Amino acid sequence: MSGHSKWATIRRKKGKADAQRGRVFTKLIKELTVAARDGGGDPEGNPRLRSAIQTAKENNMPQANIDKAIKRGTGELPGVSYESVSYEGYGPGGVAMLIETLTDNRNRTVAEIRHIMTRHGGNIGEVGCVGWMFDKRGMITVDKEKADEEMVFNVAVEAEAMDVKLEGDSFEILTEFEDFDKVKKALEEKDIAPDQAEITMIPQTNVKLEGKEAEQMLKLMDDLEGHDDVQKVYANFDIAVEIMEKMTV
Repeated sequence: MSGHSKWATIRRKKGKADAQRGRVFTKLIKELTVAARDGGGDPEGNPRLRSAIQTAKENNMPQANIDKAIKRGTGELPGVSYESVSYEGYGPGGVAMLIETLTDNRNRTVAEIRHIMTRHGGNIGEVGCVGWMFDKRGMITVDKEKADEEMVFNVAVEAEAMDVKLEGDSFEILTEFEDFDKVKKALEEKDIAPDQAEITMIPQTNVKLEGKEAEQMLKLMDDLEGHDDVQKVYANFDIAVEIMEKMTV
């Protein structure tokens, strides 16, 4: 598991990522709206929307909110028009970063993202400067206390998962992007409930950070993920779990 993935797991277990429910809902509503706009309002034929709905439900978003967001995307209800804008750049110590946003004001968003990056020792780079360092993959984690190791391994391998391994308290299943839904469905059919399942960007290499640079990096991640327009941040840092535990309070 990458350092970034470990940090996200620590945050999720401590409840930090969901501490501000209103902000979480704002991000989810944007994703539901854009997913429905780009791929239609039927989740059966729209994998992005299907994933967004599942994430919204996992965060206890009321069904009425989900339905309204989808209808805004399909044009059945009036709403704000969002566009997807991605940024690439570097964090402290030369860490490669990908930042995905949904915004109704591109100029405002880039100015605010640049300010956050600069404040914490990073900078926005040219398009393509770090994107090649990441691979698009499916990532599924299963709580080891809720599933049999042999069953998880056999089901995932049979469904053509790329890799299955035990990381801390969870089984981590890595898939090709195209096989994500197939592997997830195979697990669910055997009553193996994923703790988390998402499409993510996996770094090919990692940059080890310690001391001040490690603290700067985690503060940068906190501020970026706290921004209303930022949907996902990917970074190839490698920071000791002890430091991440200490910084995530």
